[in-house]
Amino acid sequence: MTDGLVTPRLRLRQWRRDDYAPFAALNSDPEVMEHFLTVLSGVESDALADRCARGIAERGWGWWAVERTDSGQFIGFVGLSPVGDEFPFGPAVEIGWRLARSQWGHGYATEAARAALSYGFETLGLDEIVAFTSVANLRSERVMVRLGMTRDPAEDFDHPRLPRGHRVSRHVLYRLCKGGRFSPSAGAWG
Repeated sequence: MTDGLVTPRLRLRQWRRDDYAPFAALNSDPEVMEHFLTVLSGVESDALADRCARGIAERGWGWWAVERTDSGQFIGFVGLSPVGDEFPFGPAVEIGWRLARSQWGHGYATEAARAALSYGFETLGLDEIVAFTSVANLRSERVMVRLGMTRDPAEDFDHPRLPRGHRVSRHVLYRLCKGGRFSPSAGAWG
């Protein structure tokens, strides 16, 4: 992927240096980071952005920076990421998102995630894409449901990279198989 993915309102693209400051701001927002271990410092956020950019440069896909096409404003990231075999369902490819709080409630996560799913199924030829989040993150779960992903509660798990028993360690797992309810070619529901 060289030019990124474009939806009616968004562009998913490689990271730029001017994304780092607004990314650090959203990563330090306690409400945005409520379902993660902790907020990130500026240094930690920059390191994460560097890893995101490096993943895209190496694979051609990953956690893409997302900007609004009407303003060029950076609003967060959405994309795909490899999941290792330390997870009970790994190896796999995960879809995920993290947007600035001011951008919530506009359907941006769903819109961008649909583009990422299309890329994963059509371009990468994946048979399945997973998503997971802490059990209390109902906003993200609603996006997963809107994407046509399904959950089997028997597959809920403790995140292997988080302290056992921590308030965000228990996670739900959602799956979407190629040919599921989402129609990648149409970019909409089938």
